[in-house]
Amino acid sequence: MITDAYCVQTGNTDCLSPEHMVKLKQIMYDYNAPAGTHLYWEGDRTDKLFYIKRGRVKITKATDDGKQLIMYMFQTGDMFGELETFHTATHNFNAETAEDSVLGIIQQKDLEVLLWQHGDFAVEFIKWLSQIHRITQTKFRDLMMFGKPGALCSMLIRLSNTFGKPFGDGILITTRLTNNELAEMIGATRESVNRMLSDLRKQNVIDYHNSLIVIKDPMYLRELCHCENCPGTICRV
Repeated sequence: MITDAYCVQTGNTDCLSPEHMVKLKQIMYDYNAPAGTHLYWEGDRTDKLFYIKRGRVKITKATDDGKQLIMYMFQTGDMFGELETFHTATHNFNAETAEDSVLGIIQQKDLEVLLWQHGDFAVEFIKWLSQIHRITQTKFRDLMMFGKPGALCSMLIRLSNTFGKPFGDGILITTRLTNNELAEMIGATRESVNRMLSDLRKQNVIDYHNSLIVIKDPMYLRELCHCENCPGTICRV
């Protein structure tokens, strides 16, 4: 049975009213970014936000041993980035377009004017910041508390909430991800992800359709990762 929690999200800016989204879009300027474009590197100055008008962007973190972790996978309708609260503030992650994208760039100085002029917008913007913080917290919880199988099950749930659509009695994850990308999302090796996905398929928890993952038993995934039933706005990639 498919629950309402499993649906394609419209973006992480749902806490901003349509009226305030119009105001926000008025201060953006468009930037066309082909796939593979680096928007910022770890250590770059934080002085702008990005809004995805079309496309997909992955946020990554390099580990000390040279591995890459995918922290977020943002899509159309999402806003991301960090703002400078101190003059020495720098980015903690890298941002790269995963496909050809059109981005709206929001300069910090323009955003500050908007926040100063509209107190109600400032309240909603704080809610957006809090939502992003909660997403980060829950991801670190998944990675640290329940091992690699739990982290993979949680990531499959997040993918279904972000990119899923009903497919028969299951949920089709409409974005094609390689096992290597899944491994980078949970800090595992590609070989271990191959093995875990194979085990889930043997147990009829997942299947494949045209190389896309189909989740057939979401309750099994929930139980294995000790799902806390977070809202879809939080339980996402």
